[in-house]
Amino acid sequence: MPAKRDYYEVLNVERTATMEEIKRAYRKCAMKYHPDRNPGDAEAERMFKECAEAMEVLGDSEKRQRYDQFGHEGVRGQGVHDFGGMNAQDIFSMFEDAFGDLGLGGIFGGRGRGRGGARRGYDLETSVTIDLDDVLEGTTETVDFTREDLCETCDGSGAKPGTTPETCTTCGGQGKVAMRHGFFQMVRPCPDCAGAGKVVKDKCTECRGSGRRPKSRTLEVKVPAGIHDGQIIRIAGEGEPGTAGAPRGDLHVVVRVQPHKLFERHNDDLVLHMPISFTQAALGAKLEVPTLEGQTELILKAGTQHGQTYTLRQHGLPNLRSGARGSLIVQVMVEIPKKLTEKQADLLREFAETENRDVMPHTTGFWDKIKGYLSGE
Repeated sequence: MPAKRDYYEVLNVERTATMEEIKRAYRKCAMKYHPDRNPGDAEAERMFKECAEAMEVLGDSEKRQRYDQFGHEGVRGQGVHDFGGMNAQDIFSMFEDAFGDLGLGGIFGGRGRGRGGARRGYDLETSVTIDLDDVLEGTTETVDFTREDLCETCDGSGAKPGTTPETCTTCGGQGKVAMRHGFFQMVRPCPDCAGAGKVVKDKCTECRGSGRRPKSRTLEVKVPAGIHDGQIIRIAGEGEPGTAGAPRGDLHVVVRVQPHKLFERHNDDLVLHMPISFTQAALGAKLEVPTLEGQTELILKAGTQHGQTYTLRQHGLPNLRSGARGSLIVQVMVEIPKKLTEKQADLLREFAETENRDVMPHTTGFWDKIKGYLSGE
């Protein structure tokens, strides 16, 4: 029996991943390897079940803690399902019950099968990358993606033009069969027609009977001002087509915001670490401070300390919901010059005398001071 892969490796996430990152990774994995999208591919089915097993453990805080501490042995006998013996629909039902409100249902063909095998189409996910300047005003981005769409040759039926799918003899067109286990009876999708109620005898040569073909699509996506890194824009009806007249899935666009070379973002506020000289800090100064919209004036108070902050209101980012602007927080960093001219050094020594503080003259070295200390001078 081959060794189990690390669950974090299966979902391609770091061990420090948040629960939302784990769920997102699982959605992507399940969408890629779901048997309905890979008919007859045993390896894809194995990967699909491996993803489900990883999600069951890492998606449960208690099981994840035991796994992090003891590895696979830590979760053995802890209620982890044997996904190898389950079909895809059973796995779908299990995760739909547990995570139905989190959008996982869309991956497994939407919100389940309806009468006659009707099933909402798969949700898809893509991403766009924007700059912090785009967060200020909002932007429109072009996304290119590929989705499984209805085959134009057979109009999605999977049957060769001129022929039609036939009623499945196993389930009588119901799309489901009843199986008895002892005193219990379970109703499952028909294994011969996969719940569709019909089977294709003479397959379309273009799509090989699947009724689907990959198709490229380009969309313009409006990214609202104030959006945060990692947030998702849902575009209804731009996913893959459903079956038996069921609606299409949705397209989920994950927004990534690139780090800015000057500003750090804290919610709707921006933080700027600005260097100033020690004379500006001591005497005060009028500074020109950069913003996302140009420059603005900042008055430094005399006696400003290293690390002190100044708040410039209405110079941050807009709130995604209300549109209210955050602040620009300027944290000043006092820089000490590494080299001084002779005149500068003399002026500072003169200043030090007014403070009644001893400073090392340029003619006295460290060992001269030690000698004077030992001699009691």
